[in-house]
Amino acid sequence: MSVTLAPVLGFILSNTPPPEFNPDTVTPGPWGFFAILFVAVVTLLLGMDLARRIRRTTYRAEMRERLQAEVAERDAAAAEQKKSDTP
Repeated sequence: MSVTLAPVLGFILSNTPPPEFNPDTVTPGPWGFFAILFVAVVTLLLGMDLARRIRRTTYRAEMRERLQAEVAERDAAAAEQKKSDTP
């Protein structure tokens, strides 16, 4: 274990200055900006589509329940009518 940590500890404990870098080579530039913008817009559009689909599914389930309740009510009324018509 000490063999693998030796270079890391040597770097941390040494008094070497941090390496200098060119900020132009480190920044993402305009292509990076447009790539992140594209990902953000696509994510936003997918989220909106997901919300629309979930809302539509919920409305369909509510309408299905209402129709089933109406059919059950109609069948119950017909059964009650039939029961009252028979002597």
